[in-house]
Amino acid sequence: MEENRRNTESVFSEIRRYFHVKDMDIRTYSPLTLAFIGDGIYDLVIRSVVVGRGNTRPGQLHSHTSHLVKAHTQSEMMEYLLPELTEEEENYYRRGRNANSPTVAKNATVGDYRRATGFEALMGYLYLTDQFDRLLFLVNEGLKGTGAEEAV
Repeated sequence: MEENRRNTESVFSEIRRYFHVKDMDIRTYSPLTLAFIGDGIYDLVIRSVVVGRGNTRPGQLHSHTSHLVKAHTQSEMMEYLLPELTEEEENYYRRGRNANSPTVAKNATVGDYRRATGFEALMGYLYLTDQFDRLLFLVNEGLKGTGAEEAV
């Protein structure tokens, strides 16, 4: 079990090693780049939890997942998590929230979309800095804090 946990904590390190990706300075990444990877990682975490909770029809899997990955839910999670963040995490969240995005998600307010972008940037930062345990902790706390965990 401990061996598996170590591998999970360094997913990005393993990808970098396997594909010969150079080390990077996370501070040089734009908040929208962090949000791009953070969106994918958060989606993967939610899909993993949904699939892990039971084998069912793809339509049901999609329904459970889409509710949790939409901007409104991410925004609610972020409002709940904000007091839990370290100063550095809050800085990455704020950078993402304040980023000038050329698009806004359909069915989302501008405020929800900006907070969700900040949430995704935070997820990207944690993933790219190999803080996967912290990422999972914050996702879990956010789901519990907003009552969204029942949807998983």
